[in-house]
Amino acid sequence: MPSRWNELEKWLEGQQLPKGFDLFRSPDWVENYVRNMMTKTLPAAAAALSGGSADITETKRFLIVTFPLGEAADLSRVRLLVREDRLRIIGMSGGKAETVILPKLILPQSCNAQYDGTVLKIKLRKRPARKRVHEADIHWI
Repeated sequence: MPSRWNELEKWLEGQQLPKGFDLFRSPDWVENYVRNMMTKTLPAAAAALSGGSADITETKRFLIVTFPLGEAADLSRVRLLVREDRLRIIGMSGGKAETVILPKLILPQSCNAQYDGTVLKIKLRKRPARKRVHEADIHWI
């Protein structure tokens, strides 16, 4: 049973497309076009999909980020910088650095990081929701 994609390709071959539209017949071109558009519009998501090596697990109160450093990591050079929305690991082998964008806001001072010989495990407390309410003035015209 032929797939729907094959049927679409056969249908496109039989169509008389205007000049300049022949490139739509190439499935590779369409795939590359969609990939480039996604990369331009969502750079953070594209970076995450392109092979970011950090694994993020979310619990009710914590975010747990596991990052493989390897056994050859020089621990005297590795630094962990934490912000509310991201963390950055610098000083890895080869002078590389990696930024991990977090899915939720966290309290940076609550960071607890442990290295077990190959993996850096970072436990971050989520920032609680603010319950303060502000009543805004309405200017009637």
